[in-house]
Amino acid sequence: MSNVVSIGFQQRPNLSQRQSSLLRSFAQHRRLPDDVFWLKENAEVLNILSTGQAKPAPQALAVYEPFYASIEERLRFFPQYYRFLLSICLDLEDLGMPGNKGAGLCRWAHQSDLVASELSDLQRAEAQRLMSRREHLRPDGNLEARLRSFICHSATFALPNKKAAYELTHIVFYLSDYGRTSPALSKSAATSLEFAGLLAYLDQDVDLLSEVCVALRFAGVTPSDIWEDWLAQEIHGFAVSAAPDGPRSDAYHEYLVSSWWAGLAGFEGFLGRSEPGGIEITRRGVRRSALRKMSELMFHLGPDRSDDWQQMRAVLEDKLETDQTHILNHAARSSSKFDDFFEQFSRAQRV
Repeated sequence: MSNVVSIGFQQRPNLSQRQSSLLRSFAQHRRLPDDVFWLKENAEVLNILSTGQAKPAPQALAVYEPFYASIEERLRFFPQYYRFLLSICLDLEDLGMPGNKGAGLCRWAHQSDLVASELSDLQRAEAQRLMSRREHLRPDGNLEARLRSFICHSATFALPNKKAAYELTHIVFYLSDYGRTSPALSKSAATSLEFAGLLAYLDQDVDLLSEVCVALRFAGVTPSDIWEDWLAQEIHGFAVSAAPDGPRSDAYHEYLVSSWWAGLAGFEGFLGRSEPGGIEITRRGVRRSALRKMSELMFHLGPDRSDDWQQMRAVLEDKLETDQTHILNHAARSSSKFDDFFEQFSRAQRV
């Protein structure tokens, strides 16, 4: 009879275990619940897990029980943060937290007309989407018309403007109820997403390109293989390490949204080891952008710049570094709309 000796290799945590570890860190170890950045970070991670169809173990949500128990008083005292608070509450319940406080919170927020404090249509759309998850609200047709008018102006999204690009992706998230229904995008709105994706790829921006690809998938459009192949490579560049004293300004958002995209695209996200306490998320091997250099070159060409991509291609390739040229050529191959994109990006029209 032989004895079986366990060598004791540590098993790699599965996806559910990694998500549970992530929730524990965000809930208990990165910041305090009275910090507005705690609200922001936890609203983001819970929303991504909820809309990414994650199924964390019931005990994974237990770390939020003290917060959930006091959420009515928090909303009453901090109504200026109602969107964060509603989002956290509703996502916890949808992920399996026992309780049904969300309906009462949404009703109170609606009756208190908290949306009247919003100046931005984007924030009003988020508030409407949140409260509609538990309340039967009449859709604001004028608001939706303004949102659709914004996202249909494709020329806006052919110019470097990250604020506009993120507003575009979030409008598609709200119109699609995070993939639960078709947003019925027009051709021009789909083109806007394509233009935003081209800028994000040229800038090698993992965060924005992940959001664009998620928005395209919510709209029923398969993103460019070149974009998603690049994201699939870049997702392996994140490292999760222990941070007992809390994180510095880390890459948590890039990590979350690229993992969100990965789950929707059939890849595995939330890579990295699990840590029992606080974590810090870093990204290795960040590549150099081609976008800034392209913009500089086009600006300094002055009257010699053209909106014809085929004419300007050789000019740009002659001035860009090898890796930047590689990015540019891949971008041109990634979209059938690149010529249209470049026509707007060039800003060659005379004033």
